[in-house]
Amino acid sequence: HVQLVQSGGGLVQAGGSLRLSCAVSGSDFSNNDIYWYRQAPGMRRELVAVVKSGGDVIYADSMKGRFTGSRDNGKNTAYLQMTSLKPEDTAVYYCDIDVDGVYYWGQGTQVTVSL
Repeated sequence: HVQLVQSGGGLVQAGGSLRLSCAVSGSDFSNNDIYWYRQAPGMRRELVAVVKSGGDVIYADSMKGRFTGSRDNGKNTAYLQMTSLKPEDTAVYYCDIDVDGVYYWGQGTQVTVSL
């Protein structure tokens, strides 16, 4: 049974930083890509980054330079480090994993950036 448990997030002032974690169980974590998405109120869910199984990270254009994806295969955990946060980064952030064509999602974590 694949489970993704997210932690991190919260309220931060503009310009601040946060780190999100996504702990995965029940999958061959080291061989799976991890996806980070976010969804702002009234908006469609958008891709933030893909942390590839080999460690490379692909970012959405608007996230480049401020967000850093990583993973620790020994801990079965992926991370999203966010810096220079802006109010428009306010959203619920989700992690996601594709296991044999089935997508599993974390519970989501709220990130709120105030002025």
